[in-house]
Amino acid sequence: MFSVITLQIKTIIFKMQGMYTRLCTPRLRQLAQQFPAVLLLGARQVGKTTLARQSFAEYSYIDLEDPVTRALFAEGPRFQLDARASGNGLVLDEAQRLPALFDALRGAIDADRQRMGRFIILGSSQPTLIRQVSESLAGRVGILELSPLTVAESSSGDAPIPGYQQNWLAGGFPDALGAATRGGNFRDWWEAYLRTYVERDLPVMGVGADPIQMRKLLTMLAHAQGGLSNHSQMAAALGISQPTVARYVDILEQSFLVRRLPPYFRNIGKRLVKAPKVYLRDTGLLHHLLNIDSLEALDHHPIRGASWETFVMEDLLRREALAHPHSIAHYWRTSAGAEADLLLERQGALHVVEIKTSRAASPHLARGLKAIMVDTLASSVTVIDQGPESEPLAPGINRLGFGSATQWLPG
Repeated sequence: MFSVITLQIKTIIFKMQGMYTRLCTPRLRQLAQQFPAVLLLGARQVGKTTLARQSFAEYSYIDLEDPVTRALFAEGPRFQLDARASGNGLVLDEAQRLPALFDALRGAIDADRQRMGRFIILGSSQPTLIRQVSESLAGRVGILELSPLTVAESSSGDAPIPGYQQNWLAGGFPDALGAATRGGNFRDWWEAYLRTYVERDLPVMGVGADPIQMRKLLTMLAHAQGGLSNHSQMAAALGISQPTVARYVDILEQSFLVRRLPPYFRNIGKRLVKAPKVYLRDTGLLHHLLNIDSLEALDHHPIRGASWETFVMEDLLRREALAHPHSIAHYWRTSAGAEADLLLERQGALHVVEIKTSRAASPHLARGLKAIMVDTLASSVTVIDQGPESEPLAPGINRLGFGSATQWLPG
């Protein structure tokens, strides 16, 4: 009965999420042409199964979360791979649930090393999967992270979401974003997601985190969105040790719920802030934890600026990771107060992005950004806000309205 229900739920989710066109599809196919296996990583319910089944519709689909299927593969993983992979290939969902699978995959791949794209491996537990891949499948697998929907993606497909405001409010997880069209609320979806994450997913990952403490930590991170990492302060507030807080934040980052943005350093004779900034990666999760359930409530909430910064930054970084997979994201801040929200280090060049909630075209802002451009030797500086269209502010510095930037990248 459990396996039938699981399959029905997966089928419903597949149909619900199939409305969007994902920007990473060409990259996924490219990796499948280069490697015998491709590992598709991402948070739960971000759309990995939907993407894999759409992109490789002719492949057999294996759900290792189904206990009956998992028992069969646990008993004879190599036999099951060989018996089921006689056709075009296999999609192996939730592969981290069966560690013995990876040694069997290595043997199956090496038996026919010239056959590319034979296995598409899906997983939502980054540390477990990466360790298993590095130990068993090094050099045999390409890796791609699937992020929540960008604005460009959410406006595509069979049921596009108009504008970007709903994406900002509900976040980029397909089922949370589409909840309103089904007569629901994105916060109901996020509440169910969090309960599953802390009560089931963390124990499966071998993490003995207290669900109440993890929920409190997430709420504290939401209130401090985009702030500097301060484990000692959070530990004192939660009544737990600093190493425990550090471990919990590591887990959240490895589960794709948190981003730590490191500072950018240059030896310019100025004192620079060296702690990373911490963000909840999806604004839907951020707003749920802060009890924000409408755009009107968001407009009057103190977190609005940090929320907008997160939304724009994450949308840009999701597209940057596909167009330039090896670029590195930073922020810039001096002890004197000069700062820039995002620096993209790409192919020897540096691009500065400053994010504002309203139209930002003042000469004072342009002068400050010009100083940052000189200090960092940046190739370009762009201000992204909610104003209309675009305009130049100073030599090398431009302002761009986000509505015109949903497919834009610097450079």
